[in-house]
Amino acid sequence: MRASHTQFDIKAIQRSWQVFDSMAHLRPIHNEAEYTRMVSLMNSLLDALGDKEDNAMAGLLDLVGDLVWKYEQEHHAIAPAEPKDALRFLINARNLKQEDLAAIVPQSNLSAILAGKRKISATLAGKLGKFFGVSPALFVPS
Repeated sequence: MRASHTQFDIKAIQRSWQVFDSMAHLRPIHNEAEYTRMVSLMNSLLDALGDKEDNAMAGLLDLVGDLVWKYEQEHHAIAPAEPKDALRFLINARNLKQEDLAAIVPQSNLSAILAGKRKISATLAGKLGKFFGVSPALFVPS
């Protein structure tokens, strides 16, 4: 079986690229200024495309999103939260009290978990995930 080679009209690509490149300056991101520009382009594309995945510019959005993601992973990575901190955040974000989770976990156990004196079991992680509508992995240490 022979590999097929697609023929490209490089001159036509070059003409189109020069116009596009003067507007978008699509490159790997190396600094915050380039990051800010690329995020702005990504947001403009998101606004223009909406949820239309069949839009002709969807591939461009994917490419820009990948560039932004790569830069963020290298320069803006957020360390995963401790399970007890994630639980505390969810409780506070929903204006719950410890007793609101009494059907899932006894209040004394919950207090010990939030104080860092007790770990969240896999079974409890599953129950908490279901209760909060999140992945149980959020409550398992990484």
